[in-house]
Amino acid sequence: METPIEPEISKQVIEMLTVANDYCIFAESIEKNTREDVLNYLQKVCPLMYIKGALMPYVKVANPEANERYVTEQNWETIYLDTKKVMGKFDDFWVINPDDQSETKPTKYSVSELVADVYQDMKDFILLYQRNTKATRENAASECRKLFKTHWGWRVIDIQRAVNYILYKSEIDHLEFVI
Repeated sequence: METPIEPEISKQVIEMLTVANDYCIFAESIEKNTREDVLNYLQKVCPLMYIKGALMPYVKVANPEANERYVTEQNWETIYLDTKKVMGKFDDFWVINPDDQSETKPTKYSVSELVADVYQDMKDFILLYQRNTKATRENAASECRKLFKTHWGWRVIDIQRAVNYILYKSEIDHLEFVI
């Protein structure tokens, strides 16, 4: 894969921006959707976001002081509460934490919390990139790549796990295994 001289304006970054923007628009109007619509959207967007995040190029940041965060606690809480309302009793799910291999007790997760966390990282990425200077584009792309590895990448995996379970649990319960 050939990277342009300025990786912060590469095809991979523009594609990530496109998917991130779509996700944020959906999250900002999530309360207008049915649970089924939300689950179907998340089922499709999460794997796409993961792939686009994995393809983000390394971007050397010349001016790290140009990095900024924009999403406030109130913005995050709005996405969280709207998602929680739509998800209803399907919001909470249990996962064994992969960071602690000795731990066998599941941890309670919330789809709405994960959706809001991913929203925060994606919205910050978009808004910083839109400042449209070389320094802000570098910081936006670099931070998105870093947070993919440490934060939002894990969360889209967990959202996908929960969505898959919610959508297909009844079918799994009725499967007959043939040996």
